[in-house]
Amino acid sequence: MSYGYDDDSKRKKRYVIISISSVLLISMVVAVTVGVSLNKNEGNGDSDAQITSSVKAVKDVCAPTDFKKTCEDSLNKNGNNTTDPIELVKTAFSATMRQISAAAKKSQTIMELQKDPRTKMALDQCKELMDYALGELSNSFEELGKFEFHLLDEALINLRIWLSAAISHEETCLEGFEGTQGNAGETMKKALKTAIELTRNGLAIISEMSNFVGQMGIPEFSSRRLLSQEIPSWVDQRGRRLLQAAAAYSDAKPDIVVAQDGSGQYKTINEALKFVPKKKNTTFVVYIKAGIYQEYVQINKSMTHLVFLGDGPEKTIISGNKNYKDGITTYRTQTVAIIGDSFIAKNIGFVNTAGAAKFQAVAVRVQSDESIFFNCRFDGYQDTLYAHSHRQFYRDCTISGTIDFLFGDAAAVFQNCTLLVRKPLPNQACPITAHGRSDAREATGFVFQGCTIAGEPDYLAVKATSKAYLGRPWREFSRTIIMNSFLPDFVQPQGWMPWMGNFGLDTLFYSEAQNTGPGAGLANRVTWAGIKTLSNEEILKFTPDQFIQGGIWVPGKGVPYTPGLLAANPNAATTVPSGSAASGTPSFTDTSGSGSVSPSAAPVSQVAAPVSPAAAPEGSLKMASTETSGAGSVFPAASPQGSIRMASTDSSGASSVSPAAAPEGSIRMASMERPGAGSVSPVAAPESSIRMASTETSGAGSVSPAATPEGSIKMASSETSGAAAPVYPPPPPFYPDIALSN
Repeated sequence: MSYGYDDDSKRKKRYVIISISSVLLISMVVAVTVGVSLNKNEGNGDSDAQITSSVKAVKDVCAPTDFKKTCEDSLNKNGNNTTDPIELVKTAFSATMRQISAAAKKSQTIMELQKDPRTKMALDQCKELMDYALGELSNSFEELGKFEFHLLDEALINLRIWLSAAISHEETCLEGFEGTQGNAGETMKKALKTAIELTRNGLAIISEMSNFVGQMGIPEFSSRRLLSQEIPSWVDQRGRRLLQAAAAYSDAKPDIVVAQDGSGQYKTINEALKFVPKKKNTTFVVYIKAGIYQEYVQINKSMTHLVFLGDGPEKTIISGNKNYKDGITTYRTQTVAIIGDSFIAKNIGFVNTAGAAKFQAVAVRVQSDESIFFNCRFDGYQDTLYAHSHRQFYRDCTISGTIDFLFGDAAAVFQNCTLLVRKPLPNQACPITAHGRSDAREATGFVFQGCTIAGEPDYLAVKATSKAYLGRPWREFSRTIIMNSFLPDFVQPQGWMPWMGNFGLDTLFYSEAQNTGPGAGLANRVTWAGIKTLSNEEILKFTPDQFIQGGIWVPGKGVPYTPGLLAANPNAATTVPSGSAASGTPSFTDTSGSGSVSPSAAPVSQVAAPVSPAAAPEGSLKMASTETSGAGSVFPAASPQGSIRMASTDSSGASSVSPAAAPEGSIRMASMERPGAGSVSPVAAPESSIRMASTETSGAGSVSPAATPEGSIKMASSETSGAAAPVYPPPPPFYPDIALSN
């Protein structure tokens, strides 16, 4: 018996054999995949004999695509008569990149001649997005050139994610032209037509390969055995020592400190970002001390592995007020834009203070692949969190808003988060999510696991007329899964609402599994063809380890993480206790053994009764209600020192602010509202203020965050009577070039 390492010659020989095998097997996968596709789509064997071998190879590669002529024309023109399937796939990607580059140049040329500021912004946005799309295709092209035998399925997953993102960038480019003057939008639509078709063709080819690899069931193709935190058995002793000796991730020692009081190196976040290393694979931590930072921040593509660490989501706050009504595209309204991959935010608040009357106003836009948000808060009204693209993980976060306040085309998992519905304008319903998958092959969707839907006190007063829904399909193949979560009584029995007419109802993918609460009943749900009932095995595909491959990149980042299913507590509340203003929130058990991941039930009839998330850090949300109007909705209550206290003592029923009843299932989009047509302006507060608590009763007094720094945000609802509540100071002025909406 031998011990230790193989000798060098044996090891080198083994590596050579593995490399050769990888090339042969991957070539086989591509060749067999396209061959199978051809057999499924074509059966005229007699005519095939008359086609040259290179043209035959092109037809094989293009067989699974939706735009076959575009695919075949591009490969026949650029394929150099090769019959190698891998080279043809790479040629397809090269052709797509050339088309995207041409579209970006077209956008630049038109922009230089454009006088209308709104159109100019849309063109500039388009150029930016085409650069991102080009990056996705470039990454995909490089990945094709370095396929490794044991990482094949991981490579195919990455390709699907990146190509899905490229499609999102292209779609977002065209959306920017809604409402613009002239024919620039139509010109760009024509310029992008071939690029969009080629991108979707690329996704189709890669998806077919991925499906075939899965059907083959060869363990050596699968990297999913690496998803656990254990070192794989095939790693030799030297490799094990290297892995064990690797420095653990730590954000305890920041590289830069930002503090408004001068106690750090910089007073603003944007100053600090000038000194962030570019295109590095090492973690760089920016500690942002407590304060309200009125800045517009962008984490550029070159700023990878960046960490923002704050003092708590109600203490460290980044605030802005850009919005659609003031002439900004939805894509450009964000307070913070995060593009660089592997971004992490902990204990930060992100806010857009524009208000409901300003229509679309994004707090954060996230395009970062493998991004993580822990104990963060996203506050706004319409379109608060723009989860635009790539893989994202949210843990113990709160997202508040009115319409589509969680939207985009990312593959995102929200674990143990709170979705907080706010009071909208009159005649507006409140769909919570609006996922935007536009191709059935995209590896994207929203997954909510162990989450709680809740309502702010001023929303609860109008819940009967401003009805809340789980979501609606922004694009045709919208995908949203809600599991092990608590749904309050104000979630409508239908569950979901349409976007417009029958759009997407047959092609969307919506599912609910193992939820609790008075709004979780499925008996009266809509029965669209796109509503899915998932088996236990199918549900597993939407857990973080499988859906976003979270086990590879989330563990070790100092963030709680449950890789698989959560088991619902059988004692969780499923009805609202009579006379209780804030019903108990459910608790769930982490079946992986990590412990509780959700708030425990609150004692009945207690204001600010403890409802602390397990292992929640200091600075988490405190919310309570003593409203006695029978709202009976879920509202997380107290948690540790330093959190926002939000309370309601409204017992009046707030009948004076009830919007006119809207037809069942309908919604009036904010962007379509006529200025001044029945709008409701919050009392004694500017357009930009955020109001988060009600002080309706006489002598109730103000509701202030505990231990908040000087000048911090104190939130109150539009129901205030008497003394005006403190509000955000307005952000600094900005100078829009233009804008639009989702």
